[in-house]
Amino acid sequence: MLASHPPTLADKVALRRLARERRQAFVEELGREEREALEAKLAGVLAPLLANSHIVGGYCPMPSEISPFPALEAAATNGATVAYPAFADHQAMFRFLAGDPSEAGPWACFQPPLDAPEVHPDLVLVPLVAIDGKGTRLGQGKGHYDRVLTRLREHGALLIGVGWEVQKLDATIPAEPWDVPLDGFASPAGLEMFR
Repeated sequence: MLASHPPTLADKVALRRLARERRQAFVEELGREEREALEAKLAGVLAPLLANSHIVGGYCPMPSEISPFPALEAAATNGATVAYPAFADHQAMFRFLAGDPSEAGPWACFQPPLDAPEVHPDLVLVPLVAIDGKGTRLGQGKGHYDRVLTRLREHGALLIGVGWEVQKLDATIPAEPWDVPLDGFASPAGLEMFR
């Protein structure tokens, strides 16, 4: 965990950099089999939430992010529709589209084809750089999720941050007026619900 009161706490840019470094260092210490075992364990942690969901919003992980793919595969096996964020262009807000992420999107992440059906997930697995005990999420800094989390919640989505255990901070992340607190955080170590 990061120290409770690092001198750069009020500086979200510095906090994001520090959290990324911690995540990267953690991932670099994992062997391939250990990483896959932890990602499978995350799927097990998420199983009760997945069992109650009809449409699950996931994401394609960046190299140091935990992969939600085992959890999403389990959801699909149980009959849920799986959807991914899809961007029409660099300026557009993303929409969740059902289907496999088979095309490269404008942000170098794979996404479903833009003609795939738009859906409104009842469970969204939200990637993050860090999260605190109040559910305040520190993302990549581009605001993509900030722009859609309110709309997702209005559609009744349960918003669950997912990551490695080291991404949960003891410190409080400074919240901005547009930040939407997440409902919980899941890691291979377990699920913590905030509300």
